[in-house]
Amino acid sequence: MSDIRRTGAIDNPVVPVQLRGDSRLQFRCRQGIDCWNACCSNIDFALTPYDILRMARRLGLTTGEFLATFTFPYEMDADGLPGVKLRTRDDRPACLFMADEGCTIYEDRPTACRYYPLALLSMRKAGEARDEAHYALVREAHCHGHQEPRELAIDAYRAEQGLEPYDRLARGWRRLLLKKRSAGPALGRPPKRTYDFFFMVCYDLDRFRAFVASEGFRRTYDLDPVFLQRLAREDETLLEFGYRLLRQVLFGEATIPLTAEAKARREARAQREAAPAGDAAG
Repeated sequence: MSDIRRTGAIDNPVVPVQLRGDSRLQFRCRQGIDCWNACCSNIDFALTPYDILRMARRLGLTTGEFLATFTFPYEMDADGLPGVKLRTRDDRPACLFMADEGCTIYEDRPTACRYYPLALLSMRKAGEARDEAHYALVREAHCHGHQEPRELAIDAYRAEQGLEPYDRLARGWRRLLLKKRSAGPALGRPPKRTYDFFFMVCYDLDRFRAFVASEGFRRTYDLDPVFLQRLAREDETLLEFGYRLLRQVLFGEATIPLTAEAKARREARAQREAAPAGDAAG
């Protein structure tokens, strides 16, 4: 999945060559370059769960407040899987955080901004359980950073841009997207309630934390009390736990143990649902 999305363009700026971490990149963005702020003046990209968390914390907002003020939802696939994009200015598609001197939240800027002029491609080969990261170069006419006399490996560029935590803490989310895509029609279209849950877990972490602290959740999932305390105070731990929970909800993977009470409830429900068919067969 590419984190840099351009739709509706006749000339695709993505160069159709797959790159690796050791591939060389000639590029530099610097204050004073004649295309300064051009890329931020026309944006259209998806936010990862970690992007939302970082920007919300930077601005002193809850994730719900940030979502309501600075983003809008969109559908990531034909089945309506929910995603989030950054809202732009009312009169033009410019970033709300752009100023003359550059990005006002630079230390907490989103993944797509850090990767530019690269697109991240997460792919999984047939028969393999793990995805691989590859890259593609994005060449847009307005960007003159490609003419700057500096060359480095893509892995070095990623390190320079501080992408390690951004990639690590969005990996579980990307794997959910890849697994849903690879499942195809076999998975079917999940109900709206499931998609609402996906949205909460991935994008509204503060609301998800309240859900995890609820009595109903703790009666359902058998988690160590010490780990529950970590979920209450550690954003990154909660985010990665949410990905595990979604693998269970979306794909039926046994990623989180159920309590004995929850197992008994599910067994009783399964017996009730099977009873009419059993009676008819008899």
